Amino acid sequence: MGDSLKATIATTVGSSLIFETASAKTPQVDLAPSNASLNSFTPFVFVQIPLPYEKNALEPFIDTMTMDIHYTKHHAAYIKNVNEAIVAENITYQTEKEFFDNASKLSPKARNNAGGAWNHNFFWQIMKPHVEGTPNGKVLEAIDNSFGSMPKFIEQFNAAAMARFGSGWAWLIKDSDGKLVITSTPNQDNPLMDDAEIKGTPLLGLDVWEHAYYLKYQNQRKEYVSNWWNIVNWDEVAKLLG
Repeated sequence: MGDSLKATIATTVGSSLIFETASAKTPQVDLAPSNASLNSFTPFVFVQIPLPYEKNALEPFIDTMTMDIHYTKHHAAYIKNVNEAIVAENITYQTEKEFFDNASKLSPKARNNAGGAWNHNFFWQIMKPHVEGTPNGKVLEAIDNSFGSMPKFIEQFNAAAMARFGSGWAWLIKDSDGKLVITSTPNQDNPLMDDAEIKGTPLLGLDVWEHAYYLKYQNQRKEYVSNWWNIVNWDEVAKLLG
């Protein structure tokens, strides 16, 4: 997001569910045109979070150039495009949760870019450099209870990531019954959307769009998916699990 947009940040809006986490406390920004006084509301907008680490921090698993392009070009474009749609389409939803609760009613531009904006804010925060080992405590217990073991969970998650044809995401979610479930979504959809095939609160998400890995891995998505486990931020997953 450009400096001029950052400079207009006014307030921070908290939301429920996953949106209560630090990844979803989204400032409101005044994007209204010059005749804003004619409008009865200040539109909610999406804000691109700062990367929690340097762009080279996830080497060698995600290369610096990919991180730079992914964050400054792809993610920034989703932020810009959804905020343009909010103004152009007079969208009055006040939180990210409202957006996704009504995803099926949104235009393709608003839906796809809202998903891209949120998904990437989430993605950056569930990764970190210098991960040591696999999860422990309540995360490991929940995974063992749901999938039998950590290796079985990783096998099933990897299968979901590999089976997603074309562009999309693989997810670990907590459903309404508190059960852990693996799912995937096409394009920039996510499990928070009202018409998601399997709904739930994301705990882990892997971007399998080609722009997320192609510079380093070319067509070897399997290698990218396998290497990604070396940078999963299990501490963040534990916070989201609650």
